[in-house]
Amino acid sequence: MSAPIRVLVCDDQMLVRTGLVTIIDAQPDMEVAGECGDGRTGVELAHELEPDVVVMDIRMPVLDGLEATRLLAGAGVPHPVKILVVTTFNLDEYVYEALRAGASGFLLKDAPPDRLLHGIRTVATGAALLDPDVTRRLVGRYAARIRPAADTVRDTPLTPRELEVLRLIADGLSNSEIAAALVISQETVKTFVSRILAKLQLRDRVQAVVYAYRHGLAA
Repeated sequence: MSAPIRVLVCDDQMLVRTGLVTIIDAQPDMEVAGECGDGRTGVELAHELEPDVVVMDIRMPVLDGLEATRLLAGAGVPHPVKILVVTTFNLDEYVYEALRAGASGFLLKDAPPDRLLHGIRTVATGAALLDPDVTRRLVGRYAARIRPAADTVRDTPLTPRELEVLRLIADGLSNSEIAAALVISQETVKTFVSRILAKLQLRDRVQAVVYAYRHGLAA
């Protein structure tokens, strides 16, 4: 049997944190490595315990989840930690900043337990987690603020087809949805996604969404 996924839970609301811990610890392939109620302690515990995934709240005392994420997974961090941010819609202006800070994905706090567990498993494998509906409603809502004034399409190294795929990624479509929209196979979509990430020197799908909005490439 493979080793269980070790999870650090950071949330200042004790009832929420207890619920997360209970759900995660009940899984045969997971274990809670630690828990805390503020970002500073979260950073310290992440360095000490070296969890596979950190479930990170955004708004916490001492140090908020954004800065904690930046310290653990941001640009220049030699060994970035995989972070799954949990949020609520009334905090959605922070989601974009969380993704820029290095988070591997985000979920809503009212997501059902199975979606949380799927998210942890997905992030643990090194993949990014972008719920299509959440992406459209959260990232898309801030497109006008995120997008620069100048159109930078001509500056991108991507081919027209790769740009098309990137725009669909930024709209929150999954590989299967992109394949259906473009009438191509999912394997072809995976190839396009890999090329996009390589050409733009991006780590994952989350960073691709951020790139698309920052460079005015998203609808």
